[in-house]
Amino acid sequence: MRAARRIWAREMRETFGAKNPRSWLMRFHTQTAGVSLTAQQPENNIARVAIQALAAVLAGTQSLHTNSMDEALALPSEKAVTVALRTQQIIAEETGVTNTVDPLGGSYFVEALTDKAEAEVYKYFQRIEDLGGVLPAIESGFFQQEIADSSYQHQRERESGERFIVGVNKHANDDPMEIPMLKMDPDGYDRQMARLQQLRQERDHAVVQQALDRLRVACQNDDNTMPYLIQAAKAYATLGEITDVMREVFGVYHEPVHI
Repeated sequence: MRAARRIWAREMRETFGAKNPRSWLMRFHTQTAGVSLTAQQPENNIARVAIQALAAVLAGTQSLHTNSMDEALALPSEKAVTVALRTQQIIAEETGVTNTVDPLGGSYFVEALTDKAEAEVYKYFQRIEDLGGVLPAIESGFFQQEIADSSYQHQRERESGERFIVGVNKHANDDPMEIPMLKMDPDGYDRQMARLQQLRQERDHAVVQQALDRLRVACQNDDNTMPYLIQAAKAYATLGEITDVMREVFGVYHEPVHI
């Protein structure tokens, strides 16, 4: 994140010629790493999320989402969500780390890692440029392959024991799970379908159709679709109806298949 802010500021000034200093400020949201959550010993995820959230705050994130401890198992329970929220509140209210703009600034180790990350990012930029830019890189499957390779390497390290995951391949046990799990209401689907049918009966169909037609034209003309999406939502068009319009114009993206 520290490297990203430096890159953003430099590129905005030097590549895009941005004059307003406010445009040099990179703002970002952080979510803790769902991929790091384990189904085994899910209480351990509280510690993982706390460390990740603290790292994000130390790096200066503008907003933060903390994952719940049980997300590797199911949708979060009320208890798990509350613990995730309390994790953020403890960092904000008890640690004092929010009182300093860059608490880690000046640390030799952190500054060296920031420099290294920045240099590696620019190497990636060059690889993407060599492929012709972002769109050709997507079409060639470059990004997808990089993600797949990283995931494969991570899994191999776990299975070989080179990378330890507490509760999974180290300090594991067979103790029964003790956290509460969210139980879905079996009647929830029927209630939602009834609400949807009632909405469709009560809304103004002409207004809905006009909003969807305007959205379609905006998509066809490559206009900013956000105002039209908002209008469609305010007219009570459903998410399915809105995305159907966009699928009609843009089609559906399918990742390229590479062997």
